Amino acid sequence: MNVKILGTGCANCKKLYAVVEEALVQTGIRAELTKVEDVQAIMGYGVMSTPALVIDETVVSAGKVPRVAEVSSWLATAAMKETGAV
Repeated sequence: MNVKILGTGCANCKKLYAVVEEALVQTGIRAELTKVEDVQAIMGYGVMSTPALVIDETVVSAGKVPRVAEVSSWLATAAMKETGAV
């Protein structure tokens, strides 16, 4: 699984990174977590408001810092799709 945090390094971008790290720990899901800070790359996702969260190349959140529980749910859904369970 590939998880990306889109943002230019603002405080909320850092908070989102921490939230995603916590969600990965809580769920036990293994993923490659990366930050995308290049504005052109961010715009390539169609994101106009950061921070944004991308899971397996799908934007699941933009313009806010979701709760750990929300992120955990999105990660679990993506993991099920990868295994063909959904």
